Amino acid sequence: MTVHFIGAGPGAADLITLRGRELIGRCPVCLYAGSLVPAEMLGWCPPGARLVDTAPLSLDEIEAEYVRAEAAGADVARLHSGDLSIYSAVAEQMRRLDRLGIAYTLTPGVPAFAAASAVLGRELTVPGVAQSVVLTRVSGRASAMPAAETLEAFASTGATLVLHLAIHALPQLVERLLPTHGADCPVAVVVEASRPGERVITGTLGDILARHGEAPAERAALILVGRALGAEDFRESALYDAHYQRRFRGRE
Repeated sequence: MTVHFIGAGPGAADLITLRGRELIGRCPVCLYAGSLVPAEMLGWCPPGARLVDTAPLSLDEIEAEYVRAEAAGADVARLHSGDLSIYSAVAEQMRRLDRLGIAYTLTPGVPAFAAASAVLGRELTVPGVAQSVVLTRVSGRASAMPAAETLEAFASTGATLVLHLAIHALPQLVERLLPTHGADCPVAVVVEASRPGERVITGTLGDILARHGEAPAERAALILVGRALGAEDFRESALYDAHYQRRFRGRE
């Protein structure tokens, strides 16, 4: 018996890996985050599969489902929104499975920030402007930020900032970023990227609060901040320059 953790992607049912869909189709038990995982994915489960919405469950109750499946010898497809590598709460589940001696695998998914970038039609790393992306959040009830991981420290690098789980703190974020980025720095709020209700609010640190206030987002929103979002006059990468020598291109 194996628990298969699967990144279900940012929202659109077809933004899942082939491996992820194949695993869903052969597991007789499926645990899914019902508040975020698209319902269409449950249609890929085999007939008669046990479907468990984990949104209202505690970690102890989720563990009990794993134990139940293990006793029955039934593989589990465990669906998490986005990608498993960030803000997925998979680490604590794997630790419990290790203690129980239950095997598991991890299948990555399309992360929300990648979907947001696609919606905006923007590359988050632009030559000479930004070559790093910081994925971060703000302190909340579920998890506090480590003392050294401050927004100001990340902002000082000039990297493109992608803030998860932070739409409720937009006024505070603007206040904290203005000193380093300036009022003209581009900002985008991407709500429900790839979902039917997808929408985008763009502006600058100087006007994003007013623009967002016209139709405020309450959940499933990413905040992106950085000069790369508005870069136009930037140098082209040397990668595809006709005179750039690389091993996949013959030398004259």
